[in-house]
Amino acid sequence: MVTNLKISPETEVFYPSEDDEPLAETHEHLLAIINTFTVLTQYLAGQQAIVLSNQFLYYVKGQPSKRVIPDIMVVFDIVPGSRGSYKIWEEGQVPKFIMEMTSQGNRDNDHLVKKSLYEELGVEEYWLFDPKKEWISDQLIGYRLQEGVYHTIRDSRSETLQLNFVPEGSSLNFYRLDNGLKLLIPDELFRALQAETLARQEVEGQAEILQQEAEILQQEAEMARQQTIDTEQRALELEAMLDRYRHQFGDLPSN
Repeated sequence: MVTNLKISPETEVFYPSEDDEPLAETHEHLLAIINTFTVLTQYLAGQQAIVLSNQFLYYVKGQPSKRVIPDIMVVFDIVPGSRGSYKIWEEGQVPKFIMEMTSQGNRDNDHLVKKSLYEELGVEEYWLFDPKKEWISDQLIGYRLQEGVYHTIRDSRSETLQLNFVPEGSSLNFYRLDNGLKLLIPDELFRALQAETLARQEVEGQAEILQQEAEILQQEAEMARQQTIDTEQRALELEAMLDRYRHQFGDLPSN
């Protein structure tokens, strides 16, 4: 494990929270980062966990140069909320899950340097996703820590997150292990919300039409009832006239 550097209390150390480097190498890498961050943030909402993206991870106290910027990292057993940077010695938790969106240009850094660092830090799972399929034939490779050493994950299941990763084109899909349900990426979520809104509007429109038809039927029923009352009233009036005739002239002559 990486140990902390002992410094005097008077020493003031500045830990930057950003640099001038671009967020992602290509558009495909950017979308993969955004989609993964959004999906995992929604998936872990309500838990004692945070998802961080493109933020400094400092791992040696007193040495700001000892830092790395994971594309995605997930930390458990921690109070949720945003951080300008993540300092392991302050938070008391090492990230349990890290994913890098890799490419041929940063292959050695991701596969050798970072892999060795994350293994030493004790990161439980480390995943590499290659959106453009430049050096990972299956686009995805993962490592799980066992007795302090990374071993290749033979499937696409993350035990740490309880998710199954499925590459599709330059995107990565996410499925829950407990029920197989797919976690929607932002575009899919937007389309689903659109469909739900249209369906709700259609139902509301149909309900309005049914309401109008019910009001018309009610009006027709009221008119029919009134006509019945009028007919009954006319019959009573005719019966009264007939009674008066009989009283004056007797029964009507039969044919």
